[in-house]
Amino acid sequence: MMKKLYWLLTVNCLLFTGVSYGEINFSGFSSINAGKVLSGSGVPQYDIPPTFLADYPIVSAYDEDVSFKPESLFGLQISADLADGLSMTGQIVARGANDFDASIEWAYLSYELNDNWTIQAGKKRLPLFYYSDFYDVGYAYVWMRPPADNYTWQIFNYNGVNALYSGEIGDWSVMGNLYYGEEDDKDNKLLSEFFFKEPTREIWRDMLGAVLQLNKEWFEVRLTHMTYKNERYRSGERVLFDGETSRTGKFYGVAVNLDFDNIFVLTELNRLDLNGNLDTSMITLGYRFDAVTPYVSYSQFKEDSQDGEQHNTTSLGVRWDFHSSAAFKVQFDKVNDESFDLAVAGDSESISLGIDLVF
Repeated sequence: MMKKLYWLLTVNCLLFTGVSYGEINFSGFSSINAGKVLSGSGVPQYDIPPTFLADYPIVSAYDEDVSFKPESLFGLQISADLADGLSMTGQIVARGANDFDASIEWAYLSYELNDNWTIQAGKKRLPLFYYSDFYDVGYAYVWMRPPADNYTWQIFNYNGVNALYSGEIGDWSVMGNLYYGEEDDKDNKLLSEFFFKEPTREIWRDMLGAVLQLNKEWFEVRLTHMTYKNERYRSGERVLFDGETSRTGKFYGVAVNLDFDNIFVLTELNRLDLNGNLDTSMITLGYRFDAVTPYVSYSQFKEDSQDGEQHNTTSLGVRWDFHSSAAFKVQFDKVNDESFDLAVAGDSESISLGIDLVF
């Protein structure tokens, strides 16, 4: 692991400089984080010790020992301008939760049709949530990580095509995204390692979605909707959903952000209709004192069924922008896990801190 870490640090120093070599640009980001569980119940019925699940899709989990691995990561983005509106983008990320094994997160082609429309094709981040596109770039948001209760889904990338729109209507800035694709995760980490404890193949087919984002001065709203078909295999055996080999999911989301210079409010509200409703939400209030930003946040996950999955998190934290390209953060999280049969990691209180950088 240390050799991998050394290699990635060397790449950071040599390549993450944001300079251009011909028509190829390199940029990067990194998070060096540590944390531990201060106290927790765990889930005795499933032999889970006191745990704080900080990141669901990646299974970044802290226990009662201090660890730097769960959320530390290094990322390199490469963009190639091929002229006449054509470009390619790739992103490689190495995560401590995956023993710093580097993997390709993005790989797509872009073609600018005109000043407003761009067509893209390849592997991209699935834009379900407000922070989906820059989820890995910790420097881009105030918390240690986007609230975990709200960012729980096991699929976070897709392979397909999309059309981006960027323009203005009156005093409003308008951004839109229409996309179609699929994802076949042959060994889904969240389902395989944490929930089912057996090899699980998760397939989302025929993803069809749209995003609309409007911004004017201090007000911003983002609306999203997606439908897809879900198939699953556990230990090689196809899972049936009410006797069917697949089930249809419908996702709805709205984010509303208010930014009054020093004071800001961030909100998200989402619903996944998947043989019943899964609702997630979060709200954050923060105040900027020049380079120091304290904040308080609350998020929750609620399944609409008897003893369904239900948990919430209250967070207190501070961000300090001590450098133009780096921020130090510290955050306390208190999790209440209110389920029994579908308990995730139990109640916990945890502390985490770290430095986020961009290059």
